[in-house]
Amino acid sequence: MLMSALQPLSVLENATEFQARHIGPDAADEAGMLSVIGAASRRALIEAVVPASIKRSVGMDLPAAATEAQALAELKALAGKNKVLKSYIGQGYYDTLTPGVILRNILENPAWYTAYTPYQAEISQGRMEALVNFQTMVTDLTGMAIANASMLDEATAAAEAMTLAARVGKSKSQTFFVADDVLPQTLEVVRTRAEPLGFNVVVGPAAEAGKSECFAALLQYPGVNGDVRSLQAAADAVHAQGALLIAAADLLALTLIKAPAEQGADIAVGTTQRFGMPMGNGGPHAAYMACKDEYKRSLPGRLVGVSIDAHGKPAYRLALQTREQHIRREKATSNICTAQVLPAVVASMYAVYHGPQGLKRIAQRVASFTAVLAEGLKSLGFALGNASAFDTLHVQTGAQTAAIQARAVAAGMNFRRASAEALSLSLDETTTRADLAAVLAVFADGKALPDLSAFDKGIASLIPAELQRTSAYLSHPVFNRYHSETEMLRYLRGLSDKDLALDRSMIPLGSCTMKLNATAEMIPITWPEFAGVHPFAPHDQLQGYAQLNEQLTAWLCQATGYAGISLQPNAGSQGEYAGLLAIKAWHESRNEGHRKICLIPESAHGTNPASAQMVGMQVVVTKCDKEGNIDLADLKAKCEQHSANLAAIMITYPSTYGVFDTQVKEICALVRSHGGRVYVDGANMNALVGVAAPGEFGGDVSHLNLHKTFCIPHGGGGPGVGPVCVVADLVPFLPTHRSAGYDSKTAIGAVSAAPLGNAAVLPISWMYCRMMAAEGLQAATEVAILSANYVAARLADAYDIHFSGNIEGIKGGGVAHECILDIRPLKDATGVGAEDVAKRLIDYGFHAPTLSFPVAGTLMVEPTESESKFELDRFCDAMLAIRAEIAKVADGSWTAEDNPLVNAPHTAESLLAAEWTHGYSREEAAYPVASLRRQKYWVPVGRVDNVYGDRNLSCSCPPMSDYA
Repeated sequence: MLMSALQPLSVLENATEFQARHIGPDAADEAGMLSVIGAASRRALIEAVVPASIKRSVGMDLPAAATEAQALAELKALAGKNKVLKSYIGQGYYDTLTPGVILRNILENPAWYTAYTPYQAEISQGRMEALVNFQTMVTDLTGMAIANASMLDEATAAAEAMTLAARVGKSKSQTFFVADDVLPQTLEVVRTRAEPLGFNVVVGPAAEAGKSECFAALLQYPGVNGDVRSLQAAADAVHAQGALLIAAADLLALTLIKAPAEQGADIAVGTTQRFGMPMGNGGPHAAYMACKDEYKRSLPGRLVGVSIDAHGKPAYRLALQTREQHIRREKATSNICTAQVLPAVVASMYAVYHGPQGLKRIAQRVASFTAVLAEGLKSLGFALGNASAFDTLHVQTGAQTAAIQARAVAAGMNFRRASAEALSLSLDETTTRADLAAVLAVFADGKALPDLSAFDKGIASLIPAELQRTSAYLSHPVFNRYHSETEMLRYLRGLSDKDLALDRSMIPLGSCTMKLNATAEMIPITWPEFAGVHPFAPHDQLQGYAQLNEQLTAWLCQATGYAGISLQPNAGSQGEYAGLLAIKAWHESRNEGHRKICLIPESAHGTNPASAQMVGMQVVVTKCDKEGNIDLADLKAKCEQHSANLAAIMITYPSTYGVFDTQVKEICALVRSHGGRVYVDGANMNALVGVAAPGEFGGDVSHLNLHKTFCIPHGGGGPGVGPVCVVADLVPFLPTHRSAGYDSKTAIGAVSAAPLGNAAVLPISWMYCRMMAAEGLQAATEVAILSANYVAARLADAYDIHFSGNIEGIKGGGVAHECILDIRPLKDATGVGAEDVAKRLIDYGFHAPTLSFPVAGTLMVEPTESESKFELDRFCDAMLAIRAEIAKVADGSWTAEDNPLVNAPHTAESLLAAEWTHGYSREEAAYPVASLRRQKYWVPVGRVDNVYGDRNLSCSCPPMSDYA
């Protein structure tokens, strides 16, 4: 009787349920959208918009769709194949305790993880305050004048520091010195980066840094084997020859040991992983870079600075944006686009929550336990290779090395094999007295254990007295106020309330693909089986990750049409870089290393030319026609001109202008006929998956943005994952990771610190593919194109659609996954520009579309497949209402100098001022549409003054008096 009242079992087990939850419009919505566009069906729209020449020849061969519960169960079983042992490996990765209030309210909170890069300052004040905390934390602990708002990992930060030193230093040398106790993965990434730039990497003892006539030297502080030694002598020696000193420093150790800047270092780099971010098989973790004040305008990555808003109140913004690669292109100092914002926020709040005294207590406990362990090991007859230490001991184990390591694994512990006759042990904040006893039991091998309590009384740390820190740090009130969970909870809530993320509204950013990051996809990232794994654990302990890598790469190969993929690049920019290195290596394998010309259309992503120059290629720009397509005549001329030296072309498809170039197959064939390879930027794969595949229509290499198409959340600007995908003959040149025990004679070196890059977030994309399956992924692509064309159709009468396919019968002309609204004619007529429209949208409760990229004075809109018709209509209604407001400026109802657009956004404080002097009402400013009276986002600051912020650069926590 009960069963008859329930739905049929086949319906309950319908594996397409997740697809319907991921894709916003339902069948009725779709019909209504198609009627506005003028297309008979979704299939007819796709056939009209997507060139027939690039359509897939065969569909994707993927497993049938799983439900959320089924996919989670499968992934849990796969995760269970990882072995989570107690890690003493160190090497830059440590167990850490993430405070629950931070875990729940940041890492697992969509208000933080679904936010976008803070390009629109007014709606990003919360996360930018957190990033200023991060910068302050780093400058305080390193002693440097300025720090950026995070790097991808310690190894790439060191590589970026190398190129920074080469730019700003006075030395003309091409030699970069690396101390022999720098982290092995850092050395490998530095070597990868140095080779195409023509730098010679010399490795030797730290004491010999000044003897190599280098332009800069990199020292680890403390060294990988635990030594805590002064940097001053090396700094003096390299400075004497006009070179710079870079210190790769452990932030937790810096609470107890002298800051790098106090010992003459010019640049400091490192990771903040042990400040609350799980190891996660290597990432994501926020690295840092800090430097002297005179290098700030050459510092790569993002800087958050303090400025003022239109009312003179303090406000945060991204500073010195002229350094951004999208603006400087091949003249950019770095190709880094994605930072590690979410992990940086976690790290900064770890410091806020613990405060200076709490961090010091954690560090003192680690140092004390290290000293106790040292005494215990010595009492067992083992000699130590380091007399000084913070958290790491280098134990001389001789012929017993392998046996001790095997006993450790059997007892559930991993030690680092430092050499054939030595083991290294690193302690962390999770280490307990019981752990010390267990470690000593492994070394004792049945002998009587020493009495640890005998070493406790008055034992001194192994930090040399002359290197013990005396200077203050984290003295700003923000690090000394929120130490109760109640206060911390309210602080985090207050910051998130200032921001606009996907949990509040649509984020219609073109080229950035801000779509649903489903909860089921996010759940696995904090599972201990994924989060608690050390990236340099023995390979047999990483079988779950190995299988995840195998399955996800196979699925992504199906989606892209390529033969092989590496998931190692931990950002799209790193994927580009790895792909170009693979092309470079292929040419060199054929004795054609002279091929260095890289053709890049003017419509390309800004990271493309920056990546090309980083691998030693020369950028030649090719033209686009008035429809946004690559100018084939100009491309032919450039190919013929550079035929003997042509290395590659980099194209974005669909283009950054939001159009499908109908000649793409001819473009690919033309470049190949001149000996070049074809790089297809995969940033816009959300318009291709299931419909067309770059590996089929002519691409040789692509990178993907898993934080766009494959649902890893943007996290306020990171983490990202940028897999590099290649055709069969380029597979041997994909990046390897020799320092982790992987090798290939032809492969390029490591491009990220860990073999699987940001491994801990890969389960998100695995879940997405597993639940969507082939039909779901293709439907997502088609609905993304449908939604963009719906927005274009609804707005076509009010705004010029800058580029379109000019398809007859399709209102708006037909676009790909995004459309560009040209505001320039309106500005010419009224003075209201694209920035004014962007800021006015904030009053309507929306994040702005992409502003003035790729065309100045325009707005690029990408709705994605996840937004419902209701939300698309809400956005279109706002844009139409804003167009009506512009019309009131045009007809003189409002002046060009005083109207809601040029004064936007409007804060509650400004609206409640006793005196209202504007020529429009408070109601018109605050409630331009009636629905805002029911639910309103109140912007925390007025329009931010960018010029003031750059002229008065301040990138650390402002004094509390500024807010009085």
